[in-house]
Amino acid sequence: MDDLYREIIIERSKNPIYRGELVPHDISFEDENPLCGDHLRIDLRVDQEGIIREAAFSGHGCAISQASADLLLEYVMGKSLDDVRRMHKEDLLDLLGIELGPVRLKCALLPLKILKAGVYGVGGGSEALDEEVS
Repeated sequence: MDDLYREIIIERSKNPIYRGELVPHDISFEDENPLCGDHLRIDLRVDQEGIIREAAFSGHGCAISQASADLLLEYVMGKSLDDVRRMHKEDLLDLLGIELGPVRLKCALLPLKILKAGVYGVGGGSEALDEEVS
């Protein structure tokens, strides 16, 4: 089963569905993982009811961070901002479907940290948000 998920990660990192930028956007946030140099930005368009209607990510990083961002944005399409606020790291790790060591875990969780920071309107480096998705 891990092989299937590995193939999905490789495919989604090479051919992401949600790569790009949204201009204009309603929510945008970017951050980086200083340990490995991954840098991502996530843009969202949200309707009047707080439902995510469009999403895109840009930036650079390893296969795990890129695939994680793409899978995460696919998952949140059509969900409310409140749904995003209730997400936990396990939700994203379930989407990836493989065990990750501590270093790769930071790469995988970077998109969730950025997404939640944007939704909460948090400035970069929020310790509370770091703890929530670490």
